[in-house]
Amino acid sequence: MDGPVSERRLPVATLGSTLPAIAWATLSRQPKAPVHNVFAAWSEYWVDAVQRSVLFLDVLRQRGNTAVELATHDSPNVLGFATELVVDGRSFERPVNYLLHAIVPPEGIAVDLKARPFIVFDPRAGHGPGIGGMRLDSEIGAALRAGNPCYFVGFRPKPEPGQTIEDVCQAEAAFIREVIRRHPEAPAAPALIGNCQAGWQLMMTAAMNPELPGPILLAGTPLSYWQGTRGQKSLRYLGGLQGGTWLAALASDLGAGIFDGALLVENFEKQNPANTLFRKPYNVYDNVDKEAERFLGFERWWGTPVLLNGEEMQWIADNLFVGNRLAAGQLRTADGFRIDLRNIRSPIIVFCSWGDDVTPPQQALGWLLDMYEHERDIVAAGQTIIYNVHESIGHLGIFVSGKVAGKEHEEFATGMDMIDLTPPGLFEAVIDPITEDTANRDLIVGRHLFRLERRSLNDIRKLGFNSHEDDKAFAAVLALSEVNNGLYRTFLQPFVRAMVTPEIAEKVRASNPYRLRFTAFSDRNPLAKAIAPLAEQVKANRQPADNDNPYRVLEHRMADAVEQSLKKYGTLLDTMREAAFYSIYNSPLVQALSGLAASNTVAFHRIGRSVMRDAAAAKMQLELANALYEGGAVAALLRAVSYIYRAERKIDERAFTELERYLAGSPDAGGMSFQELKHLLRTQSLINDRDEDAALAALPDLLPKDEAGLIRLLGAIRQIAEVGGTLSPASAERLERIERIFAEALVPLADPAPSSNPDQS
Repeated sequence: MDGPVSERRLPVATLGSTLPAIAWATLSRQPKAPVHNVFAAWSEYWVDAVQRSVLFLDVLRQRGNTAVELATHDSPNVLGFATELVVDGRSFERPVNYLLHAIVPPEGIAVDLKARPFIVFDPRAGHGPGIGGMRLDSEIGAALRAGNPCYFVGFRPKPEPGQTIEDVCQAEAAFIREVIRRHPEAPAAPALIGNCQAGWQLMMTAAMNPELPGPILLAGTPLSYWQGTRGQKSLRYLGGLQGGTWLAALASDLGAGIFDGALLVENFEKQNPANTLFRKPYNVYDNVDKEAERFLGFERWWGTPVLLNGEEMQWIADNLFVGNRLAAGQLRTADGFRIDLRNIRSPIIVFCSWGDDVTPPQQALGWLLDMYEHERDIVAAGQTIIYNVHESIGHLGIFVSGKVAGKEHEEFATGMDMIDLTPPGLFEAVIDPITEDTANRDLIVGRHLFRLERRSLNDIRKLGFNSHEDDKAFAAVLALSEVNNGLYRTFLQPFVRAMVTPEIAEKVRASNPYRLRFTAFSDRNPLAKAIAPLAEQVKANRQPADNDNPYRVLEHRMADAVEQSLKKYGTLLDTMREAAFYSIYNSPLVQALSGLAASNTVAFHRIGRSVMRDAAAAKMQLELANALYEGGAVAALLRAVSYIYRAERKIDERAFTELERYLAGSPDAGGMSFQELKHLLRTQSLINDRDEDAALAALPDLLPKDEAGLIRLLGAIRQIAEVGGTLSPASAERLERIERIFAEALVPLADPAPSSNPDQS
């Protein structure tokens, strides 16, 4: 060893001998020993490790205190923005525990009250509200930075007695109407963002009230609960492995008619045991000086589970988790109205991720295959559907935004008008960084180029979906679930309900392990309360070890090994769940008992055709035929541009920006409103879809009758078509065809008919 023992202020023997010595070494302000040898390195590491342990326990204590405090609030949320209450759902004829808040823009951010408002709907799937706006870098923050007024739909921890999912949908429709009323000068209907559970609920609201919403952004929203790929994401098997939804009924009965959202959160946490059991708490312990604030901010949301009425939870479990009835169009309102997602007229944006264990892309996008056989059907229905699949972000990251998903939320916010103007069809949103070679960068808003590329349903199928045998297995789960539910309600439910009182139910909820892991470390525990003064002493005398300390390095390697072991355990567990699921529900005996053995070709979740919908499509075709010669110069512009871009099968924000610039200063537009432009643009695109040759043949009838007007219009078409740089050969050929039509229209204007006076011949 270097130097005499007397110069080392923290002898190794003393450290390991007595608790007082450890406390002295930990809390006293000692000069940091240079790492000259393994003994000095161990001394430095030991002090750091004990101090981190004390600070980590104090972080858990603070987390517990926050959970206890929030439990006393009437309407807690974790929003990072000030709010003003606009509508309280308890005031409705059918009261609900939902609330509409107006977001107060933070200092330094100005919004235009005449701009399109945004409404963010947070999920009520166990956790409390606020994750969509926890910080400035969030969905709400992106909308505010884009200059849009923003609203937030949250909820109280306890449901109103008797409220149903349909009641909540009606309340959401009332919230949208109120926002529309507050912004009469907005150019278009509000943009709606639905996170996870709030997304499918919002889709139901839009299907029941198709005239209300503007574009709908679904972030991590499951709509096809059966869908997936074998070997990935085992959460969809949970209902089958539990024998159906009777356990949801039992849990509600044990809660005296109330379902504890903590049970949903537990199921969520079990999907990633490596993170839940080790990596998340270890990261705090490992970097307690820097990670504590971030951890406490997130756990503020994570530790506030909410409650649902038993009827609400049973409806969700029966009709969605196991029944998969929303995508199949099998849900009806109390008055018999069928909830058909094809009724939605607003553009739908689906944002999902391969890194999402809860809502993989198949569950986010599989409903398209349930509802449409071909992308032409999407166009015929007049729907615009846009999707973006992130490569890695997790389920919660989709909502929180932050650095990983920040560019997506920023581009969706700034490009919402472009999305609203996009003609019917299926598109993928592609977001690319701006480079030195990017043409017309002044037309791009933000830091990325936002582009929409046409896709087909085959592109969706390539993501991987159930085979027919897989669908039969899930259909068997549904049949068995109904049997088990009937058995439980007949033979067990009366006894459970007779034994459980509201007081017992409250005790059961308080003893839930998920809740206890928060409250057990709060100041309610005398031992935890004693940590606070100890932590203050540690902070005053903090001695962190160097990152290159050999024992610190060894700790990190051991932590990585533990995490990898838990990941393998999680993978093994997923494999066992999947194997058990298919061994049970692909069994010929189980399928025969479910009435499915003879069903070899039936599509278990395909929505049926509708006579009324077919009639509406036929009517639309007739209207398009009548519109061939209507619309004037603006219609000609939009038809020509749409025709040219059909060759590219993609369009980006620069074209829309250039189009808006031209229309703003063009006498042809005549003060056209956003909604009028939207209708005309969609009409011209559908006319091209119907018959390109007929569309071009009718184009001369729409052109201006003066030379200056023709030249001005052709210049605008060229400018918009070439805004992205050099055209592809196919697009250039289409532009040339448009130019020939204009040239033919110019001939009689430039070469007037000869005079009939013989003296001038």
